[in-house]
Amino acid sequence: MTDSSHASRRDSGASNEEAGLEEARLRQQAIGVKLRHMFDQVVNEPVPDEFLDILRRADARSSEGDRS
Repeated sequence: MTDSSHASRRDSGASNEEAGLEEARLRQQAIGVKLRHMFDQVVNEPVPDEFLDILRRADARSSEGDRS
């Protein structure tokens, strides 16, 4: 009789562990979805004009250096 009670405790322990792992997987998946969404928002933001000006000047200097 003692053996069956130990077995049921082990089974419920495994079940709790599996439920915990599934919950952890679902949390990780939700975090991944949020991170991808945030990344997509950042990628789709327009580039500031000041930064574009800096890039244009750097390109101009680079092309001037190539001519020398």
